[in-house]
Amino acid sequence: MNIGVINQIRNGGDCFRHVKEFGLDVCQLMSWNPNEATPELAKSVIRHADEAGVRICAVWAGVSGPSEWNFTGGPTTLGLVPPQYREMRVNELKRWADFAAMIGAPAIITHCGFIPENMTDPEYEPVVGAIREVAEYCRTLGLEFWFETGQETPVVLLRTIKRVGTDNLGINFDPANLVLYGKGNPLDALDVIGPYVRNVHVKDGFYPTDGEALGREVRPGQGKVRFPEFVAKLARSGFAGEWIIEREIEGEEQERDIRQTIGDLRAWHDSAPYL
Repeated sequence: MNIGVINQIRNGGDCFRHVKEFGLDVCQLMSWNPNEATPELAKSVIRHADEAGVRICAVWAGVSGPSEWNFTGGPTTLGLVPPQYREMRVNELKRWADFAAMIGAPAIITHCGFIPENMTDPEYEPVVGAIREVAEYCRTLGLEFWFETGQETPVVLLRTIKRVGTDNLGINFDPANLVLYGKGNPLDALDVIGPYVRNVHVKDGFYPTDGEALGREVRPGQGKVRFPEFVAKLARSGFAGEWIIEREIEGEEQERDIRQTIGDLRAWHDSAPYL
């Protein structure tokens, strides 16, 4: 079982102690600042990752501009959906693709935003076109482009993958996001998009209750994801990707929860019914 953590780029690329302190050797490298995607930082990241013995399984590629993680401002600020930010963010994702290629990561990951549910929405095809432009650029570099689940339902994500049509698309499956955004049941979602899952974010939470704010995130195993069943279902499917722990708090509680989750993941995996 390949267990890792989200690892924020910091200290000029000297940022892998965060991974090793948990006894792990895998991470998703993350940044919300596209200006960090430089050859100089890439060289530093390679050196420090090699020294620490950490493998970077993907680059989580953040973009500039406003980002509101809710149901009010989210649809007009997140990902490649808002037309006023689309061209800028396509170019920023291409910069992250260059960076990922420099450091030898196999893919970039991002949230594409609240992709329209209605495929006849006039904004749907422009969003598909923007995703295709990024995916095709990634393909020229030998990279994959992975959607992180969140703002879209599983069927919208499946439809969009089919419409984009490139052969280098995958999914960073965040089961908690399906819950937090009220977009679906993670176990059932695997029936729809399971073949495209490349990485998993190990995160948990509760469904939204007021229609404007997302649900509440909690330590894996304490929310609605049903992790023992989720782990078993992916194991039965032959999933061999990374389990990347993401706990969206800071401080000592975050560290305790990550350590607890490492043990829980191994226990869930070892006790999973495979027949």
